[in-house]
Amino acid sequence: MSPRVLLFTGKGGVGKTTAAAATATLAAGRGLKTLIISTDTAHSLSDALAAAPGEIAPGLHLHQVDTQKTLERHWGELQDYARGVLVELGLDRITSEEITVLPGAEEVIALLELREHAREGRWDVIVVDCAPTAETLRLLALPEALDWHVNRLMPVGRRLVRLVAPFTRSVARVSAPGDDVLSAGERFHRGLMEVRELLTGDHASVRLVLTPESVVLAEARRTLTSLSLYGYRVDAVIANRVFPEGGADEWRARWVAAQSRLLAEAEQSFAPLPVHVVPYLSAEPVGKDALAGLGAALYGESDPFAPHAVEPPLRMSADELALALPGADRADVDLARKGDELIVTAGPYRRILALPVALARRRISGAELRDGVLRVRWAAQEDEPEDEPGGAGSAPSSGSGSESAT
Repeated sequence: MSPRVLLFTGKGGVGKTTAAAATATLAAGRGLKTLIISTDTAHSLSDALAAAPGEIAPGLHLHQVDTQKTLERHWGELQDYARGVLVELGLDRITSEEITVLPGAEEVIALLELREHAREGRWDVIVVDCAPTAETLRLLALPEALDWHVNRLMPVGRRLVRLVAPFTRSVARVSAPGDDVLSAGERFHRGLMEVRELLTGDHASVRLVLTPESVVLAEARRTLTSLSLYGYRVDAVIANRVFPEGGADEWRARWVAAQSRLLAEAEQSFAPLPVHVVPYLSAEPVGKDALAGLGAALYGESDPFAPHAVEPPLRMSADELALALPGADRADVDLARKGDELIVTAGPYRRILALPVALARRRISGAELRDGVLRVRWAAQEDEPEDEPGGAGSAPSSGSGSESAT
């Protein structure tokens, strides 16, 4: 049985780590074997839980990623080759050791370790405290983007390496990667694709954390669109630091009025997703006891660990492709066809969808963005497709097979 995987993300400073820690503490309190892990290099979980990594309460385990050890254990061939090349180029071994742990590696390793923990069959719930939204979106988009490149470059790369290996040592003065290095790269790629399968599966979902402020709400709406574009399901929104009503203080009354307006806007923007409200507490919730109380107040009578009922953002049939893009504006959505690939752009983010064989030979007869869903319809006849650039607003123009945005 796969564990329930919950990812928490949001704009920096909105309290996503606190929400994740409170949820994990609540899960353990209900008798669920719970692991909490972070992809955020800030490592704030230990501070929020006021505990060191390990079993910090009955049924609650905190894990902190050790990037260096994980790289050495699973993909040592890649690191050894990179270190060797740097030494051959004249760098000393200590500098080479430091450089081979690249920026961003810790977040990727955390995802790969998440896959290992999910495989163990030991956990009922795994809570992931993700980095702020921009970093999280780049991280979650990485497996599919890497897959696109690897599927095209790896077969060619192996042949090319065998061809140029005799010359690289004599001309470039560096060693060419051997089969062990290429195999390690392929294992790394397979691991990331398994992570994607886990996080887009029926047992995983994302929870967006925000504060009722206009700038934060706008970013959360864009994040929902982008997560859906990449196939990740959002099942709830958490509104943090909400001022309670009451009191005669004019300053607080203005905050209450502004937050009430923005909360109503959030409920409308994210419907039908539930919006859980966390009051602005009189003290920072640090430690397991404070977080347990916060978790209970956060979810109330609802079961935050039940299987979610959110449909996959991407659905394909013989006649139509439907991709949920909640909150997307027509002006920001673009659609293009290139061979057997469909390229969907939503704002600054782009996803390349490889079409199944049954659809790859069929032309697009129309596309539209309506009620937060991009629908692409396929023509009945089977023809060799041409490249079809365009947008998500109207049916293809006659003769060219291209689509124009509206």
